Amino acid sequence: MYELTVRDHVMIAHSLPDAFFGPAARLHGATFVVEVTWSRPELDEHGVVIDIGEASTRLQEVLADLNYRNLDEHPAFAGRFSTTEVVAGHIGDRLRAAMDLTGFTALSVRLREHPDAWASYRLEL
Repeated sequence: MYELTVRDHVMIAHSLPDAFFGPAARLHGATFVVEVTWSRPELDEHGVVIDIGEASTRLQEVLADLNYRNLDEHPAFAGRFSTTEVVAGHIGDRLRAAMDLTGFTALSVRLREHPDAWASYRLEL
């Protein structure tokens, strides 16, 4: 299995208004480091999993809709908590909708909220 990963970051604000989340229930900011991995069993005719430039551009396009936004006001998160896991899923689903993923077996999104804490979302294709 071959894999290629690109990384970027996004700066957001949000709140998680439930006592379960402790101090994160209040409005706060976060900078997520976003890593996306494309997986496929064989390289394409160019000898790559995916072109790094295309992968980076696609990720930037998806993140542009989130960057410097208050996710409490973003329609994609209406009626649900914008947890790290939910945001990772949103990014993965947006990438899947924006790309032809023929030939890929998986797409994984990892959001690093802190050097010692992260969440991932993996789409089996």
